[in-house]
Amino acid sequence: MVNVATVLVGSGLGVLLGHRLPQRTRDVVTDALGLVTLLVAALSAVAVTDAALEKAVGTSAPVLIVLGSLLIGGIAGSLLQVEARLEGFGAWLQARMARSSDSVERRRFIEGFLAASLLFCVGPLTILGSLSDGLGNGADQLILKATLDGFAAIAFAASFGWGVAASALTVAVVQGTLTLVGAVVGQVLPEPHLFALTATGGLLLVGVGLRLLQVKAVPVGDLLPALLVAPALTQLVILFR
Repeated sequence: MVNVATVLVGSGLGVLLGHRLPQRTRDVVTDALGLVTLLVAALSAVAVTDAALEKAVGTSAPVLIVLGSLLIGGIAGSLLQVEARLEGFGAWLQARMARSSDSVERRRFIEGFLAASLLFCVGPLTILGSLSDGLGNGADQLILKATLDGFAAIAFAASFGWGVAASALTVAVVQGTLTLVGAVVGQVLPEPHLFALTATGGLLLVGVGLRLLQVKAVPVGDLLPALLVAPALTQLVILFR
C-alpha cells in the first residue's frame, strides 16, 4: 500500500511539473530514466554469476538457464499475446481516465503504463521485499523500493502523464500477490532459483531501458513468462545434474 501511495503521489507531482516543462526537457528526463534503468538492469543481471547459483547448477549452466528462460518465455508470451493484452488494458484505462482521445496522447498513456509497470514490478526488490514482508521479516525492503519508485514516478509522469499513475494497479496486484504467497507458502524459492529469476528480470529491464531510449521497441511484455520459466529450468537442471 505504501508503494502504491508513493507511485500515485509521484505521478501527480510529475504531471503537474510536466505541463511546465518543455518537450526537450521531458525527453532528457526520459533518456536519463532509460540510462538509470540500464544500470539497475546490469545490477540485477549480474546475479547470473552468483556463487549459490553456480554451485547448484554448475558454472556453465546459469547463462544457458537465462537464455532458455527468455526463449521459452518469449515464445509462450508471443503466442499468448501478453504485450498486446497489456496494451489493450492500458488503452481501456486510458479511455476511462484520460480526457483526450488524441492518438498521440493515447500512445503516450499506454507507453507510460507499460514502462512504469515493468520498471516497478520487475526487479529483485519487488520479489525479495514482497516475500520478506509476507514472511513477517519486516517491510524495510519494500519501503526502500516505494521511495525509489516515488521519485521515479515523478520523472516518468513528467514525460508520460497519467499512464504512470495507472501502473499503481499493477504494483498492487503483483506485490500484493507475492506478499500473500510469502505469507501462505513460506519460503517459496530457494536461493539459486531466486538468483536465476533475478538475472532474467535484469535482462527484461534492459529491454525497458532500450524502449525508453528509443533504441528498439523490445516486446518486453511478451518476455514476462520468462520469469516463471527461470525457476522451473533451474530446478530441472538441479534434478538432472
